[in-house]
Amino acid sequence: MSSLALSVLLSLVSAVAYAAGAIVQERVAATGGGGAFAPLRDRVWWAAVALNGVGALLHVVALACGPLSLVQPLGALTIVFALPMAALLVRRRAGATAWRGAVMAATGLSGLLALTGHATSHALRGPEQLVLAGVALGAVALLALVATAGVRRPAVRSVVLAGAAGIAFGVASVFIKTVAVAWTSGAVLVGLVAIAVFAAAGTLLSQAAYRGAGLTAPLATVTVANPVVAAVVGITLFGERFRYGTAGTVLALGCAVVAAGGLVLLVTERLGAERDGAADGGRPGADGGPGTAGAPVARPLPPVLPLERLDRVTFATGNPVGPRGAGRGPTVRPVRTPPFRP
Repeated sequence: MSSLALSVLLSLVSAVAYAAGAIVQERVAATGGGGAFAPLRDRVWWAAVALNGVGALLHVVALACGPLSLVQPLGALTIVFALPMAALLVRRRAGATAWRGAVMAATGLSGLLALTGHATSHALRGPEQLVLAGVALGAVALLALVATAGVRRPAVRSVVLAGAAGIAFGVASVFIKTVAVAWTSGAVLVGLVAIAVFAAAGTLLSQAAYRGAGLTAPLATVTVANPVVAAVVGITLFGERFRYGTAGTVLALGCAVVAAGGLVLLVTERLGAERDGAADGGRPGADGGPGTAGAPVARPLPPVLPLERLDRVTFATGNPVGPRGAGRGPTVRPVRTPPFRP
């Protein structure tokens, strides 16, 4: 097998591992409870972490075997793989809107990554690392605060948290790159600490993003935000540029619009599932996530109580006894009276 074919195979298996990890994370969020650190006590959640670790390791090996312009876009297939895998493994089928959004997000992201050029790798200097870490931490903290304190809709809250997770993962990727380049110099302590902090923050934020929001919208947001943030940092700090000059830049912007449109479709589909779940009294939404209402629906009382519909019965004397009325006794005649109103 050639190195190019091996890189493609490893990239596809890596995307499958990432998709499986996301499915397990969503199931833990849907069935578990507790606070933000409750998943740490769940062995199933650690299986999801292991799957994501396998996906990352295979991605790194694929990058060593094949060109970055091929391996990076293939990673966007995680979104597309997750939908049929969820239908097969956990019986959660996605609707047509979710499929369109997933395909649009994956296509736009693939085009954007394919058009991103890559300059000669170099390590970030100490001040640059500190500035990048500070700005990224501030952005992640702000998004997490907005999601937890200022957003009530589960779908919107999950996308904001997934965006924060994507930023954390993207910055962690940048520090992995700079540590790999500067490993021989020994000045890697700040980078290693930053990798640990941002990777842990991204894992916990992505887990929180799946709580009550289904699978597709959070997964697509993390999958798109992660490489986009890394590409933005690469352009601003590493001197990377889009291929093919102005035409490549215009095409890259078009791909970004397509990816953003896919995310909008996924969020819209999730908002519709929330409305349907609320109308059905909290039953599962379109992609299997829980509805917004968890309590049973109270049935209204009838406008008129059954006892109020009974007729009062009075007795009246029949006709006098005679040839025609011999043997006739008292007759019963119902008299309708108005219902009792307390």
